[in-house]
Amino acid sequence: MHTPVVDGDSRLSFWPRVREYAVPPSMIETATARRRAGDWAGACAAARVDVDLRLRDLARTHGRELAAHVRSDLRHLAPDLLRWHMPRIAPDGLLRPGLTVALARYGVARPGGPRPVHLVVRTPPAWADGGQRMSLTLWDGERLRDAARRHPHPRPGPRFRLDLHRHLWDVRRADDLRHRSGADRPAGDGREAMRTVPSGLLPPGHRCAVDRWADEARIVLRDAGRTAGAVAVRIAAGHRLVLTLPDDGDGPAPSTVRIGRPDTAGPMPAPLVLPDAATHVLPDLELLRAGAIEAGRLHPLVASALVPGHTAAGPPPPPGPARPHIVECRGARHRIGLVDGVLVPLDHAPDEIRREELLAELTGTPLPCLRVIDRAHRRPDCLTGVRERLDHGDITGALAVVENLLGPHARLRGGPLRDELEAAALRRLAHGLYRSGLQGPADARVRPAPARPGDRRSHPRHATRH
Repeated sequence: MHTPVVDGDSRLSFWPRVREYAVPPSMIETATARRRAGDWAGACAAARVDVDLRLRDLARTHGRELAAHVRSDLRHLAPDLLRWHMPRIAPDGLLRPGLTVALARYGVARPGGPRPVHLVVRTPPAWADGGQRMSLTLWDGERLRDAARRHPHPRPGPRFRLDLHRHLWDVRRADDLRHRSGADRPAGDGREAMRTVPSGLLPPGHRCAVDRWADEARIVLRDAGRTAGAVAVRIAAGHRLVLTLPDDGDGPAPSTVRIGRPDTAGPMPAPLVLPDAATHVLPDLELLRAGAIEAGRLHPLVASALVPGHTAAGPPPPPGPARPHIVECRGARHRIGLVDGVLVPLDHAPDEIRREELLAELTGTPLPCLRVIDRAHRRPDCLTGVRERLDHGDITGALAVVENLLGPHARLRGGPLRDELEAAALRRLAHGLYRSGLQGPADARVRPAPARPGDRRSHPRHATRH
């Protein structure tokens, strides 16, 4: 039986690479240990989440009760789980840039009353996404907007709302993922719901969670204070549908939900939107059902929710000493290994190596052992894995792969490997300039302070009076 991966399903071939590199096991292990110890800020640091909020300032401006609610949510925030479920873009699976995603909302907006405060997570714009870092802050549209001046979209949007999907970041609700994703239903249980969708409305090969739309739309309506109404569903760019749900009790039968195009669904009193997290089938559930990934490669909280009874494997054993590489060199089998942190040929004397390197500069034909070492420096076999790790911000993992191959004290030669490392460093530098406000749109940059009136005085400031 051929799985969709073998048959060329690009979606199922896209997500395994994301799951392998975007949230490495070392990040999950460190963030989990710090969170369990009560160090929520340390957990955010381990998951590469910058914290741009001060609970003391929040208590002073909005009261201690609200600050206590925010502190409770922060203590149960799993930043590694949040990174796992953040929206991503093709083809590399990087974080969707320029997003402001609401994680929680505190208070209800009332005419003339205080605005609700949102706990939000932001992704930087595409030009500053080096390191794939995120930032955690608060937003109320007024007092707490100073930190968002440099962000292209500081206001939380209706399409990406994790405040309605707390199980994607809150450890207290992580078990809800099984029901909210439809994993507690058989794989073909959504066919009955599909019969309610008129033909031609959904694109061929879609990955829409149609069987969950009605229940998830009810959640959106209740959050808006309604019991019935219309909810827009974004299938893809330029492809939208509208769900119209009547007010008929706790939950409608599938036949009572009307699905149509926006021009035929009638007027909508407010542009309510079904969040993306409820629109499509959970990628991890697809991968498990297609056999494209094992539960042990998923985030532990995700695996325990989707695969009941699954126990997370223990930490991998420490790596043993690296074995020398065997190279066919002039009719003999020679070894290449690490000596004093540098990759060297083990079966050639130092004088012979220096002589061969000098001859190689004159004739261009070095020893096979030297050619293998040069290729390892310039274009190693692990270059693809290093590039993927660098793209997802895993600098530590990328350097570990390089050091395991070349040694911790090796000096990289010119080539694609060095170019990738230098490009990653420049991308991180651009992100630092963005965070500091020294680069970006002109209206968001940090401006020099105006000159003080006394700077242009022609006489000393403390001149003696006569």
